[in-house]
Amino acid sequence: MIEVMQKAAFSKARKLAISLLPFKGDPRPGLEASPCIPVPASGFEILDGPGAFRRKLMELIAQARTRILLPVLYLQDDDAGREILEALYAAKAAHPVLQIEVFVDLHRAQRGLIGKARSEGNAAMYREMARRLGPGVPIHGIPVQTRELMGVMHLKGFVLDDQVLYSGASFNDVYLHRHERYRLDRYHLIRSRELADSLATLLTQVILRDPAVQPLGGRSRTRMKPPRAVIASFRRHLKEASCAFAAGTPHASEIGVTPLLGLGRRGNDLNATLLQVVEHARQRLVLFTPYFNLPRPIHKAVREQLRAGCRVTIVLGDKTANDFYIPPSEPFRAIGSLPYLYESNLRRFCKSQQHAIDQGLLDVHLWKHGNNTFHLKGLWADGEYSVLTGNNLNPRAWWLDLENGLLVRDPQRLLERQYERELETILRHAKRLTDHREIETMADYPVPVQRFLKKLTRPLLDRLINQIL
Repeated sequence: MIEVMQKAAFSKARKLAISLLPFKGDPRPGLEASPCIPVPASGFEILDGPGAFRRKLMELIAQARTRILLPVLYLQDDDAGREILEALYAAKAAHPVLQIEVFVDLHRAQRGLIGKARSEGNAAMYREMARRLGPGVPIHGIPVQTRELMGVMHLKGFVLDDQVLYSGASFNDVYLHRHERYRLDRYHLIRSRELADSLATLLTQVILRDPAVQPLGGRSRTRMKPPRAVIASFRRHLKEASCAFAAGTPHASEIGVTPLLGLGRRGNDLNATLLQVVEHARQRLVLFTPYFNLPRPIHKAVREQLRAGCRVTIVLGDKTANDFYIPPSEPFRAIGSLPYLYESNLRRFCKSQQHAIDQGLLDVHLWKHGNNTFHLKGLWADGEYSVLTGNNLNPRAWWLDLENGLLVRDPQRLLERQYERELETILRHAKRLTDHREIETMADYPVPVQRFLKKLTRPLLDRLINQIL
């Protein structure tokens, strides 16, 4: 009997130890000991809005002489997407030795927009432009899973010669503010050859060489889909991959930047670092997310920080600023219930943390500016650590999508003013919640939305929806 009890106790202790480690095997070093690339603080710049981002992107494309590597969820068949492609073809014509590679999600590239008529997707535009302008701009389709619903290629960080333009934005009219409307994201320019080399190596030496990657823009109109076994092998390959770089020690006028990769629940460098940054905060934590559906470890860590007296600022979009929002005047579609689902999550969280709101420890800001949309993500702690990422800080990003990010270590707080100005600019169009009752309840929602959300209250169904959306 005693032996059985000892085995049970040992098993529980082992499970607890494993759960506390972000990796299988050895524990992860602290943030201050993370290997990094030294970058002069003067080489780090935060751009002011989507218009400035678009102008800088076009400028860097025109100035590039050695390489242009653009990983993006999608490059849309619209004015902005065509403008980007035409600029790439022009750069290649002007400098034939220039290496140009565009990486998009394979499944997303071969379907039309949600709610629109069935089509061949953006791949039709890639074929048309390649036929008209030549083969100088290869576009690679990246299949992270056999179906888009179960995981997409969500890598960020555009490499243009020795500079990295980092944003969660994709390429279309609203992300690039091509016309009246815009979708707000975050935009960071980092001048560092070592960082650019690290991201370039991942894209060209790890991803591009895998047989799962499919060329888009050829003559074939057949929908491309690699065999399941090929995609499974690619996914295992990605889970074992990491961003290679030569680590150094930043000087007093430098910051440290660590490129991170993440896919799946286990051994995920990015997830582990995001959680560490949240747990590291002592005085202040700032968190951006477009969809309030935090992964359980982040949700738990945020609550613990509030209990410890850390001031937490969460910035997210109003439900009407969500890119899935459908006005009540338009026909209802199931996808349009998502902003209401996220708002319900937020209301429950704020209700449980009303005491922290009253004490000034929790600041929740809802962004809304006309009919524009909100797509910010990332976090920073105490002015010393920040993570730039395309990770939406939701369960889907946590264990389904291929994500990356940059841990920025700044013990001298050389970038603090830039971050404060960025936050101040974002909050100009945001409202701070003072009570959870300011958030609408299900009774306030349009009837079709109420009906759909009530179906999701069936056992486990709402949990499943939260995991994949």
